[in-house]
Amino acid sequence: RALLATTQHRCNKDPMSVETLPLYWNGQEQASSAPSSIDVVCPATQEVLSRVPCASEAEMVSIVENSIECQKKWREVPVQQRVRVLIKFHALLVSNKDAIADIIVKENGKTKADAIGDVTRGIEVVEHSLSLPTLMMGDAVEQISSNMDTKSFKQPLGVVAGIAPFNFPAMIPLWMVPLAIGTGNALILKPSEKVPGAAQLIVKLATEAGVPPGILNVIHGGKEAVSFLCSHPAVKAVSFVGSGHVGTAVYRMATEKGKRVQCNMGAKNHAVVLEDANEEQTLNGIIGAAFGAAGQRCMAISVLVLVGAAQRLLPSLLAKAKALKVGAGKEASTEVGPLISKEAKARCLSILDASLQQGAVMELDGRGVTVDGYPNGNFVGPTILSSVTPDMACYKEEIFGPVLCVLCLPSLAAAISLVNSNSMGNGVALFTSSGGAARKFEHEIEVGQVGINVPVPVPLPFFSWSSSKGSLLGEHHFYGKSAVDFYTQTKTVVSRWEFATAETDAGSVNFSGR
Repeated sequence: RALLATTQHRCNKDPMSVETLPLYWNGQEQASSAPSSIDVVCPATQEVLSRVPCASEAEMVSIVENSIECQKKWREVPVQQRVRVLIKFHALLVSNKDAIADIIVKENGKTKADAIGDVTRGIEVVEHSLSLPTLMMGDAVEQISSNMDTKSFKQPLGVVAGIAPFNFPAMIPLWMVPLAIGTGNALILKPSEKVPGAAQLIVKLATEAGVPPGILNVIHGGKEAVSFLCSHPAVKAVSFVGSGHVGTAVYRMATEKGKRVQCNMGAKNHAVVLEDANEEQTLNGIIGAAFGAAGQRCMAISVLVLVGAAQRLLPSLLAKAKALKVGAGKEASTEVGPLISKEAKARCLSILDASLQQGAVMELDGRGVTVDGYPNGNFVGPTILSSVTPDMACYKEEIFGPVLCVLCLPSLAAAISLVNSNSMGNGVALFTSSGGAARKFEHEIEVGQVGINVPVPVPLPFFSWSSSKGSLLGEHHFYGKSAVDFYTQTKTVVSRWEFATAETDAGSVNFSGR
């Protein structure tokens, strides 16, 4: 999910031969006057699909200042009326699901089925946001003392920012959009410069649904745009999904400016397989979790731990992985698409080379895969390494490619120890037929999201995304009740009202403690 590391050298003067996407603010598309731009490149062909402007500081300041004024009116709109807008927004997303998915296939390289899943999971967050009148309810206690009551309620923060990655061009913006604006804030969204099209369309649909001008905006650019959002004093909160390197920088910049921040970052997700696991269910689950979306998911299984006699599954796993069809996302037969960029492919191959030098064994080599009709694609085929140890590059690094590292351990206790010693805490899975083993695993494992015979344990939106350890910076999780807390400030009011004939309070300098 590296968001910024490779963008700056691709900013160039726009030759006007390819469409440059506009910024989106004050309820409409507005062309940027910025002199530089970033190419949006098809990962299967290297064709330049469009360009995004590197928005100037003056443009970004104007967007923030406009949002400040517009949000003052939006926060006064009753929450149930804001939700009525989200209901219309939901309907438009559903009716335009295919169009959004087609943009994702083109820009990201995903298969159409995977792109549809991307949009659908985002729509589910919008569905949950329709319960905001209940989610925003506060608390009250009557008569905490004579004629005194206390109540608390949630109020919007003001202007907030969302910084999204390339790997889920629709889902991650939709983690942010409905909850940020539904709670009464104005949101400035910076989609990944690699895949801007889906977010651009989503924001236009929100305007069509009735989101007022200035409440949902899009800026484009690279590192400078991120730095601006993290440092501008009017931006009260920053929601970020991306790589650990960039997320750590975002968290540091934004918190130094006193902002509320949530950063979902790197991952190293393990699947632990016991010898009593259902073989076919386990193999199919691991194949999909390891190689789906070319491994470019923060919840992808990248480490397989075979416990005891479960080592017998390796030949069948190799056969299933070898049979996967690599190709361009738009081709109906494709099961594994390209990596997002040449740089991502080069990094993946570099980690593989380093791991082989460290002693890993190449069981299935996807480095030399070729795809007919797509000679320039960023393709890496399913790759499986065995004899992996925790000190190897393939284990320590989040590869973000279709690479599965296999370790063999003697016991469940050893597997739990291995997982718990890893610095990341995004997701983990256990495959077993033993309820006792499952109970031990879910109780002792130190990872935020746990699957039992479920390879990708992503919570539905009425829960919260609960990654932990080095995979999360900030006190608030994404979506669910935690996200409502992230986008709001709790205000508590203690009031005293006496009937007109009540005796007056003589007052005291002593604290009574009520």
